[in-house]
Amino acid sequence: MIATESLSKRYPRVTALDQLTVGITPGVTGLVGANGAGKSTLIKILLGLSPATEGTASVLGMDVSTQGGAIRESVGYMPEHDCLPPDVSATEFVVHMARMSGLPATAARERTADTLRHVGLYEERYRPMGGYSTGMKQRVKLAQALVHDPRLVLLDEPTNGLDPVGRDEMLGLIRRVYTDFGISVLVTSHLLGELERTSDHVVVIDGGKLLRSSSTADFTQQTAVLAVEVTDTEAHPDGTKALRTALDRAGLSLRAAGTDGTPAPGAGHLLTVDIADADDGAVYDTVRDAAAELGLGLVRMEQRRHQISEVFTEGSGSDVA
Repeated sequence: MIATESLSKRYPRVTALDQLTVGITPGVTGLVGANGAGKSTLIKILLGLSPATEGTASVLGMDVSTQGGAIRESVGYMPEHDCLPPDVSATEFVVHMARMSGLPATAARERTADTLRHVGLYEERYRPMGGYSTGMKQRVKLAQALVHDPRLVLLDEPTNGLDPVGRDEMLGLIRRVYTDFGISVLVTSHLLGELERTSDHVVVIDGGKLLRSSSTADFTQQTAVLAVEVTDTEAHPDGTKALRTALDRAGLSLRAAGTDGTPAPGAGHLLTVDIADADDGAVYDTVRDAAAELGLGLVRMEQRRHQISEVFTEGSGSDVA
Protein backbone atom coordinates (compact mmCIF):
# COMPACT_ATOMS: atom_id res chain seq x y z
CA MET A 1 0.00 0.00 0.00
CA ILE A 2 2.82 2.40 0.90
CA ALA A 3 6.57 2.21 0.27
CA THR A 4 9.35 4.66 1.03
CA GLU A 5 13.02 4.43 0.16
CA SER A 6 15.63 6.63 1.89
CA LEU A 7 12.95 9.29 2.32
CA SER A 8 14.18 12.53 3.92
CA LYS A 9 12.62 15.91 4.61
CA ARG A 10 14.91 18.67 5.84
CA TYR A 11 14.05 22.19 6.89
CA PRO A 12 16.64 24.91 7.61
CA ARG A 13 16.80 24.10 11.32
CA VAL A 14 15.39 20.60 11.65
CA THR A 15 15.32 17.24 9.89
CA ALA A 16 11.74 15.92 9.98
CA LEU A 17 12.48 12.63 8.20
CA ASP A 18 15.89 11.01 7.93
CA GLN A 19 16.50 8.22 5.39
CA LEU A 20 13.19 6.50 6.15
CA THR A 21 12.74 3.18 4.37
CA VAL A 22 9.57 1.27 5.19
CA GLY A 23 6.83 -0.77 3.52
CA ILE A 24 3.19 -0.89 4.67
CA THR A 25 0.85 -3.70 3.65
CA PRO A 26 -2.99 -3.89 3.69
CA GLY A 27 -4.66 -3.82 7.11
CA VAL A 28 -4.55 -1.38 10.02
CA THR A 29 -1.06 0.03 10.50
CA GLY A 30 -0.12 2.23 13.42
CA LEU A 31 2.50 4.93 12.96
CA VAL A 32 3.79 5.82 16.40
CA GLY A 33 6.24 8.41 17.59
CA ALA A 34 6.55 11.29 20.02
CA ASN A 35 5.25 14.71 19.03
CA GLY A 36 7.68 16.05 16.45
CA ALA A 37 8.86 12.60 15.38
CA GLY A 38 7.89 13.22 11.74
CA LYS A 39 4.50 11.50 11.54
CA SER A 40 2.50 14.40 10.08
CA THR A 41 5.33 15.30 7.73
CA LEU A 42 5.31 11.76 6.35
CA ILE A 43 1.57 11.89 5.72
CA LYS A 44 1.86 15.21 3.86
CA ILE A 45 4.56 13.74 1.64
CA LEU A 46 2.48 10.60 0.99
CA LEU A 47 -0.45 12.77 -0.09
CA GLY A 48 1.75 14.73 -2.49
CA LEU A 49 1.23 17.93 -0.48
CA SER A 50 4.87 18.42 0.51
CA PRO A 51 7.93 17.47 -1.55
CA ALA A 52 10.61 15.27 -0.05
CA THR A 53 14.16 16.57 0.13
CA GLU A 54 15.48 13.24 -1.12
CA GLY A 55 14.40 9.63 -1.52
CA THR A 56 11.25 8.18 -3.03
CA ALA A 57 7.78 7.17 -1.89
CA SER A 58 4.77 5.54 -3.48
CA VAL A 59 1.15 5.08 -2.41
CA LEU A 60 -0.97 2.37 -4.05
CA GLY A 61 1.79 2.05 -6.63
CA MET A 62 1.74 5.76 -7.53
CA ASP A 63 4.75 8.06 -7.19
CA VAL A 64 4.08 10.82 -4.65
CA SER A 65 6.29 13.29 -6.52
CA THR A 66 4.41 13.10 -9.83
CA GLN A 67 0.96 11.58 -9.09
CA GLY A 68 -0.23 13.47 -6.02
CA GLY A 69 -3.61 14.26 -7.56
CA ALA A 70 -4.30 10.63 -8.45
CA ILE A 71 -3.23 9.54 -4.96
CA ARG A 72 -5.65 11.97 -3.31
CA GLU A 73 -8.48 10.60 -5.48
CA SER A 74 -7.85 7.09 -4.11
CA VAL A 75 -6.97 7.95 -0.49
CA GLY A 76 -8.98 9.42 2.37
CA TYR A 77 -7.32 11.85 4.78
CA MET A 78 -8.36 12.85 8.30
CA PRO A 79 -6.25 15.83 9.44
CA GLU A 80 -5.12 16.28 13.01
CA HIS A 81 -6.31 19.83 13.60
CA ASP A 82 -9.81 21.30 13.65
CA CYS A 83 -10.67 22.36 10.10
CA LEU A 84 -14.47 22.24 9.90
CA PRO A 85 -16.58 25.28 8.87
CA PRO A 86 -18.73 26.09 11.93
CA ASP A 87 -21.81 27.38 10.08
CA VAL A 88 -22.22 24.30 7.87
CA SER A 89 -23.99 21.06 8.81
CA ALA A 90 -22.24 17.70 8.71
CA THR A 91 -24.46 16.59 5.84
CA GLU A 92 -23.67 19.65 3.73
CA PHE A 93 -19.95 19.35 4.40
CA VAL A 94 -19.62 15.62 3.72
CA VAL A 95 -21.78 15.88 0.57
CA HIS A 96 -19.52 18.69 -0.64
CA MET A 97 -16.41 16.60 0.02
CA ALA A 98 -17.98 13.65 -1.80
CA ARG A 99 -18.72 15.84 -4.82
CA MET A 100 -15.15 17.17 -4.68
CA SER A 101 -14.00 13.55 -4.92
CA GLY A 102 -15.97 13.07 -8.13
CA LEU A 103 -19.23 11.47 -6.96
CA PRO A 104 -22.45 12.55 -8.74
CA ALA A 105 -24.92 14.53 -6.62
CA THR A 106 -27.33 11.64 -5.91
CA ALA A 107 -24.55 9.19 -5.11
CA ALA A 108 -22.86 11.79 -2.91
CA ARG A 109 -26.03 12.26 -0.82
CA GLU A 110 -26.56 8.51 -0.48
CA ARG A 111 -22.97 7.86 0.48
CA THR A 112 -23.04 10.74 2.96
CA ALA A 113 -26.10 9.37 4.75
CA ASP A 114 -24.55 5.89 4.95
CA THR A 115 -21.17 7.16 6.12
CA LEU A 116 -22.55 9.50 8.79
CA ARG A 117 -24.69 6.66 10.09
CA HIS A 118 -21.60 4.43 10.22
CA VAL A 119 -19.65 6.94 12.34
CA GLY A 120 -22.61 7.48 14.68
CA LEU A 121 -23.71 10.95 13.59
CA TYR A 122 -26.97 10.20 11.82
CA GLU A 123 -29.26 12.05 14.26
CA GLU A 124 -27.12 15.22 14.43
CA ARG A 125 -26.21 15.43 10.77
CA TYR A 126 -28.30 18.55 9.99
CA ARG A 127 -26.98 20.68 12.87
CA PRO A 128 -24.27 23.33 12.24
CA MET A 129 -20.89 21.87 13.18
CA GLY A 130 -19.95 24.90 15.28
CA GLY A 131 -22.07 23.42 18.08
CA TYR A 132 -20.50 19.98 17.88
CA SER A 133 -18.40 18.45 20.64
CA THR A 134 -14.80 17.44 19.91
CA GLY A 135 -15.87 13.82 19.52
CA MET A 136 -18.58 14.73 17.01
CA LYS A 137 -16.13 16.83 14.99
CA GLN A 138 -13.68 13.93 14.88
CA ARG A 139 -16.46 11.70 13.55
CA VAL A 140 -17.25 14.20 10.80
CA LYS A 141 -13.58 14.29 9.80
CA LEU A 142 -13.56 10.49 9.66
CA ALA A 143 -16.77 10.47 7.59
CA GLN A 144 -15.38 12.86 4.96
CA ALA A 145 -12.28 10.67 4.69
CA LEU A 146 -14.44 7.62 3.97
CA VAL A 147 -17.30 9.02 1.88
CA HIS A 148 -15.71 8.46 -1.53
CA ASP A 149 -14.92 4.79 -0.72
CA PRO A 150 -11.11 5.05 -0.81
CA ARG A 151 -8.74 2.09 -0.85
CA LEU A 152 -6.66 3.60 1.95
CA VAL A 153 -7.27 6.21 4.67
CA LEU A 154 -4.61 8.22 6.50
CA LEU A 155 -5.75 9.23 9.97
CA ASP A 156 -3.59 11.80 11.79
CA GLU A 157 -4.04 11.59 15.60
CA PRO A 158 -7.78 10.74 15.35
CA THR A 159 -8.26 10.47 19.14
CA ASN A 160 -6.81 13.89 19.96
CA GLY A 161 -8.90 15.76 22.53
CA LEU A 162 -11.27 12.85 23.20
CA ASP A 163 -12.24 11.60 26.64
CA PRO A 164 -11.69 7.89 27.44
CA VAL A 165 -15.16 6.85 26.24
CA GLY A 166 -14.85 8.85 23.03
CA ARG A 167 -11.37 7.43 22.46
CA ASP A 168 -12.63 3.86 22.79
CA GLU A 169 -15.49 4.55 20.37
CA MET A 170 -13.15 6.11 17.81
CA LEU A 171 -10.75 3.17 18.04
CA GLY A 172 -13.66 0.82 17.44
CA LEU A 173 -14.69 2.81 14.35
CA ILE A 174 -11.14 2.73 13.01
CA ARG A 175 -10.94 -1.02 13.39
CA ARG A 176 -14.28 -1.45 11.60
CA VAL A 177 -13.07 0.63 8.64
CA TYR A 178 -10.91 -2.33 7.70
CA THR A 179 -12.86 -5.30 9.06
CA ASP A 180 -16.26 -4.18 7.72
CA PHE A 181 -15.30 -2.31 4.54
CA GLY A 182 -11.86 -3.61 3.61
CA ILE A 183 -10.34 -0.12 3.58
CA SER A 184 -6.73 -0.16 4.77
CA VAL A 185 -5.77 2.33 7.47
CA LEU A 186 -2.60 4.17 8.42
CA VAL A 187 -3.25 5.79 11.81
CA THR A 188 -0.78 7.99 13.68
CA SER A 189 -0.67 8.32 17.44
CA HIS A 190 1.72 9.06 20.28
CA LEU A 191 -0.38 6.83 22.58
CA LEU A 192 1.14 3.35 22.40
CA GLY A 193 -1.77 1.56 24.05
CA GLU A 194 -4.12 2.68 21.30
CA LEU A 195 -2.02 1.12 18.58
CA GLU A 196 -1.53 -2.11 20.50
CA ARG A 197 -5.33 -2.48 20.63
CA THR A 198 -6.15 -1.37 17.09
CA SER A 199 -3.32 -2.15 14.68
CA ASP A 200 -2.18 -5.28 12.88
CA HIS A 201 1.22 -3.73 12.20
CA VAL A 202 3.16 -0.96 13.91
CA VAL A 203 5.82 1.38 12.51
CA VAL A 204 7.86 3.22 15.14
CA ILE A 205 9.75 6.38 14.21
CA ASP A 206 11.75 8.78 16.35
CA GLY A 207 13.47 11.94 15.23
CA GLY A 208 12.46 11.08 11.67
CA LYS A 209 14.27 7.73 11.78
CA LEU A 210 12.79 4.26 11.68
CA LEU A 211 13.23 2.40 14.98
CA ARG A 212 11.20 -0.69 14.13
CA SER A 213 8.49 -1.99 11.80
CA SER A 214 6.79 -5.29 12.60
CA SER A 215 3.46 -6.92 13.38
CA THR A 216 1.73 -6.02 16.61
CA ALA A 217 1.95 -9.68 17.61
CA ASP A 218 5.74 -9.53 17.33
CA PHE A 219 5.84 -6.40 19.49
CA THR A 220 3.66 -7.93 22.18
CA GLN A 221 4.96 -11.48 22.21
CA GLN A 222 5.31 -13.20 25.56
CA THR A 223 8.40 -12.58 27.68
CA ALA A 224 10.35 -15.02 29.83
CA VAL A 225 8.80 -13.45 32.93
CA LEU A 226 5.99 -14.83 35.08
CA ALA A 227 4.05 -12.20 37.02
CA VAL A 228 2.57 -13.38 40.33
CA GLU A 229 0.23 -11.50 42.65
CA VAL A 230 -1.05 -12.79 45.98
CA THR A 231 -3.23 -11.49 48.81
CA ASP A 232 -2.07 -10.73 52.33
CA THR A 233 -3.38 -12.73 55.28
CA GLU A 234 -3.46 -12.32 59.05
CA ALA A 235 -0.65 -14.85 59.37
CA HIS A 236 1.33 -13.16 56.58
CA PRO A 237 0.53 -9.41 56.50
CA ASP A 238 3.10 -9.08 53.71
CA GLY A 239 2.13 -12.01 51.54
CA THR A 240 4.42 -10.94 48.68
CA LYS A 241 7.48 -11.01 50.95
CA ALA A 242 6.52 -14.40 52.38
CA LEU A 243 6.06 -15.88 48.92
CA ARG A 244 9.33 -14.38 47.71
CA THR A 245 11.18 -16.08 50.57
CA ALA A 246 9.49 -19.41 49.81
CA LEU A 247 10.28 -19.21 46.09
CA ASP A 248 13.90 -18.30 46.86
CA ARG A 249 14.17 -21.44 48.97
CA ALA A 250 12.62 -23.45 46.12
CA GLY A 251 15.42 -22.28 43.82
CA LEU A 252 13.39 -20.07 41.49
CA SER A 253 15.04 -17.02 39.96
CA LEU A 254 13.23 -13.79 40.86
CA ARG A 255 13.73 -11.19 38.19
CA ALA A 256 14.90 -7.62 38.79
CA ALA A 257 13.40 -4.63 36.97
CA GLY A 258 14.42 -4.53 33.31
CA THR A 259 13.64 -3.04 29.96
CA ASP A 260 10.38 -5.01 29.77
CA GLY A 261 8.96 -2.82 32.52
CA THR A 262 8.64 -5.53 35.17
CA PRO A 263 9.06 -4.32 38.75
CA ALA A 264 11.82 -5.47 41.04
CA PRO A 265 11.11 -8.52 43.21
CA GLY A 266 8.75 -7.57 45.99
CA ALA A 267 7.82 -4.19 44.48
CA GLY A 268 4.26 -3.52 45.58
CA HIS A 269 2.20 -6.72 45.53
CA LEU A 270 3.78 -8.15 42.37
CA LEU A 271 6.47 -10.79 42.10
CA THR A 272 8.21 -11.53 38.80
CA VAL A 273 9.81 -14.91 38.22
CA ASP A 274 12.37 -15.60 35.49
CA ILE A 275 11.25 -18.66 33.52
CA ALA A 276 13.73 -18.37 30.64
CA ASP A 277 15.67 -21.49 31.55
CA ALA A 278 13.02 -23.39 33.45
CA ASP A 279 10.21 -25.85 32.77
CA ASP A 280 7.15 -23.59 32.58
CA GLY A 281 4.83 -26.20 34.05
CA ALA A 282 7.13 -26.90 36.99
CA VAL A 283 7.44 -23.19 37.78
CA TYR A 284 3.67 -22.75 37.76
CA ASP A 285 3.28 -25.75 40.07
CA THR A 286 5.97 -24.49 42.45
CA VAL A 287 4.39 -21.03 42.72
CA ARG A 288 0.92 -22.48 43.24
CA ASP A 289 2.07 -24.94 45.89
CA ALA A 290 4.11 -22.29 47.75
CA ALA A 291 1.13 -19.93 47.87
CA ALA A 292 -1.14 -22.73 49.08
CA GLU A 293 1.24 -23.80 51.84
CA LEU A 294 1.38 -20.21 53.10
CA GLY A 295 -2.39 -19.88 52.93
CA LEU A 296 -2.15 -16.97 50.48
CA GLY A 297 -4.80 -16.21 47.91
CA LEU A 298 -3.41 -16.36 44.37
CA VAL A 299 -4.80 -13.33 42.54
CA ARG A 300 -3.04 -13.88 39.22
CA MET A 301 -0.19 -15.80 37.65
CA GLU A 302 0.48 -14.87 34.05
CA GLN A 303 3.30 -14.68 31.57
CA ARG A 304 4.12 -11.03 30.84
CA ARG A 305 4.09 -9.60 27.31
CA HIS A 306 6.39 -7.09 25.71
CA GLN A 307 5.09 -3.56 25.08
CA ILE A 308 5.73 -1.22 22.17
CA SER A 309 7.16 1.32 24.62
CA GLU A 310 10.23 -0.88 25.06
CA VAL A 311 11.37 0.11 21.56
CA PHE A 312 11.73 3.70 22.75
CA THR A 313 13.42 2.63 26.00
CA GLU A 314 15.99 0.67 24.05
CA GLY A 315 16.26 3.02 21.07
CA SER A 316 16.26 6.59 22.28
CA GLY A 317 14.35 7.12 25.48
CA SER A 318 11.72 9.38 23.87
CA ASP A 319 8.77 10.39 26.02
CA VAL A 320 5.87 8.49 24.51
CA ALA A 321 2.78 7.64 26.53
